[in-house]
Amino acid sequence: MGGRGSGKTFAGAHWLANEARTNDLTLALVGPTLHDVREVMVEGPSGVKALWRGEGRPRWEAGRRRLVFPGGTVAYAFSAEDPDSLRGPQFHAAWADELCAWRKPDEVLANLRMGLRLGERPRLTVTTTPRPIAALRRLLAEPALVREVAPTAANSANLSPGFLAHLRSLYGGTRLEAQELEGVIVESDGALFRIEDLRRARGARPARMDRVVVAVDPPATAHGDACGIVVVGRRDEQVFVLEDATVRGRSPAGWAAHVAATVVRHDAQTVVAESNQGGEMVRTLLAQAGCAAPIRLVWAGRAKRARAEPVAALYEQGRVVHCGEFPALEEEMMALGEGGASPDRADALVWAVTHLLVEARRAGPRVRTF
Repeated sequence: MGGRGSGKTFAGAHWLANEARTNDLTLALVGPTLHDVREVMVEGPSGVKALWRGEGRPRWEAGRRRLVFPGGTVAYAFSAEDPDSLRGPQFHAAWADELCAWRKPDEVLANLRMGLRLGERPRLTVTTTPRPIAALRRLLAEPALVREVAPTAANSANLSPGFLAHLRSLYGGTRLEAQELEGVIVESDGALFRIEDLRRARGARPARMDRVVVAVDPPATAHGDACGIVVVGRRDEQVFVLEDATVRGRSPAGWAAHVAATVVRHDAQTVVAESNQGGEMVRTLLAQAGCAAPIRLVWAGRAKRARAEPVAALYEQGRVVHCGEFPALEEEMMALGEGGASPDRADALVWAVTHLLVEARRAGPRVRTF
């Protein structure tokens, strides 16, 4: 990730050119449009052709939309405007440029990665000026990701004199400066959960728990919507997220049975279920499914943001630990309060942590047996 003029294209082109020195590989070049692929990634001043060193420059074949290298390696050009064009081809490596400018980043990236199946170690490099979009959040949450951040100032020697000073005089101290010049992802206004806090929250599960709960955010409709199911345990003054067991497309009896099985798997002592969608019917469904734990119904009488604020504070204090990788859950947490799809997983998490830590602290002294 980098600011404007920070050298992102140079870095991506250099990486791809280095990959292309291995003979007979099939590579992919994906940009916002085919025009961008050719004019920026291939033939631009920091593109692959400009950076190539050695005998024989790579040759652009416009009719076949591909860049042919001297050793037989070929890099095919794809537009992010046509996600289906990536269905079928397969590659050893790929360079994706300006991900945050794509109209359908999730769909394009998914099709591209399904095609990265050649060789012993397929690789993907993404270069972009960051924006707080779901696709970038999901990418940043992946455990195998290697992230580099380059501010525009790092490349100031190759920019016009006064360029940085002028922009800073206009945008200094604003979110726009951080995003467009510093190259860092800036959470949207009012974001409660930051990716820095979520990265720091990862850790190991303790040997035993004081208490385990399964929190449920039931779907609003009988079919299709997700049922948020998150398992959280407490140990002393910390809580540990053990599993995101969320399911989608289940009937009411189906998701209730899944909750009951999750309770058994984790030996949970309580099920905390939001009752806004269905009221006592939620309790009835769980009882019919053979739920072995007591069921506590909670009512969402406050806005999602107000309910989540105390939980976000616990993350900032380092008192919540994620015992595993939960990218879908973390994406919903970072987007909480922004509208869009219902954050079923994040809602369930908030209910669980609230029950184990927030409400327990309000209740006063506790008695523990040993």
